[in-house]
Amino acid sequence: MKHRAVGAAFLFLCSAWFGFAAPLAVGEAAPAVSALTDEGTTLNLADVYAAQRYTLVYFYPKAGTSGCTAQGCSLRDAYEDLTKQGVAVIGVSTDTVEAQRKFKEQQQFPFTLLADTDEKVMNAFGVPNIPMTNLASRQAFLVKDGKVVWVDYRASTSRQAADVLRVLANQVD
Repeated sequence: MKHRAVGAAFLFLCSAWFGFAAPLAVGEAAPAVSALTDEGTTLNLADVYAAQRYTLVYFYPKAGTSGCTAQGCSLRDAYEDLTKQGVAVIGVSTDTVEAQRKFKEQQQFPFTLLADTDEKVMNAFGVPNIPMTNLASRQAFLVKDGKVVWVDYRASTSRQAADVLRVLANQVD
């Protein structure tokens, strides 16, 4: 118990010292941040928010790993259902453009992956690194009309799409 308190205090001090932001909460404005896609082009998330009814921005640690593959495949397999609901899916990790391109091709993802090598997107959403790495924690944010309408701070792997579809079923327009 004492170690947990010390660990929590250490994380708090580190976040204060290094300027880590708290993750976005429901009701907050979604960040208008840009990053390179798996194709090497720049994508501004504000443009996606404006063009889609919903935008799911999900963060994962590393392209090609088992949990990240399960998370992406969950969204791939439910992609038709998600798009019928007006959802654009954007995956984000700190992998390079080339790693993202390869991951997308291998898994046949129909959605865009962002190469957040400078952690600009992670920082804008307040997504923390996995301790002692530059890897993103697994989190997901659903955006509507430029505002966060749902967050999952411990995003699932194989159930990510089911979680989002359940939330969409309960959304009131």
